[in-house]
Amino acid sequence: MTALEELNRQVAQCQECDLAKTRNHVVPGEGAEDASIMLIGEAPGFYEDQQGRPFVGAAGRFLDELLKSIGFDRSMVYICNIIKCRPPENRDPMPAEIETCRKWLDRQIEIISPKVIVTLGRHSLARFLKGSSISKVHGKPYTIDGGVCFPLYHPAAALHQQSLRKTIETDFLKLPEVLSQAGSAASGQAEPEPEPRQLSMF
Repeated sequence: MTALEELNRQVAQCQECDLAKTRNHVVPGEGAEDASIMLIGEAPGFYEDQQGRPFVGAAGRFLDELLKSIGFDRSMVYICNIIKCRPPENRDPMPAEIETCRKWLDRQIEIISPKVIVTLGRHSLARFLKGSSISKVHGKPYTIDGGVCFPLYHPAAALHQQSLRKTIETDFLKLPEVLSQAGSAASGQAEPEPEPRQLSMF
């Protein structure tokens, strides 16, 4: 059993918040354990809760299209959410729920050690760039904790506001260059930044 498989086993048994009482399935995440790109959404929805997999509804289909646009698929990245169980009626995750699940996400990041973390949506963004507005930082890579954070709108936003679809598609096309720059920085063993800092490529 790999470290990630063991972690998924532990997550599946979690009873540490009230979401354990209402979920059908825990949704730890899926993808490559050595992925260079890690995409982090907000919370499982109805279909995710039914299947135990992340991003399998309409937003997931759009995410698949976005990955294909840059020559990737799900097997090449890692996809998860900041919380691992569906909130009732798809409400926003509560701060206490996010904090309870924080150890699971931290451990996922530790195991996978991605070059780029792509935050999808405002709750995921707040985990890494607290106090930032997604309308101001989307599509701009930032160095944080020695890694790169690339904030994007959540794919579901395009389903509710069609005008955002082109924005999301355009931002996503920047990801290969962000990854390339992140890899170059890692090979150069750059010192970690004490504060989030926007990279100068865009």
